[in-house]
Amino acid sequence: MARGKTPRTLTAVMADMYRNIGMTDAYEQFTTLQIWEKIVGETIARVTTVERLRDGDLFVRVRNPSWRMELNFRKKEITLRLNEEIGKEMIKSIIFR
Repeated sequence: MARGKTPRTLTAVMADMYRNIGMTDAYEQFTTLQIWEKIVGETIARVTTVERLRDGDLFVRVRNPSWRMELNFRKKEITLRLNEEIGKEMIKSIIFR
């Protein structure tokens, strides 16, 4: 039995689908929200909740003021790491609330 094409990942299929229907930005925003834990680590991910990404602003809810202050100090580093993982400058700023 001859095999045709090699199998593709679901992520690749979804990316093509979104591109075909003109929703590339929506897909990239969704991907950005999904990589939060990978970038900040498990400890920070447990005390934060990513709310939304709008016009380059990533809104993140922080459970207590001391963590909010710490994350504000790390804001530039986190933004750079997120944009590197995405492959383009999608996040311009992070707003911790």
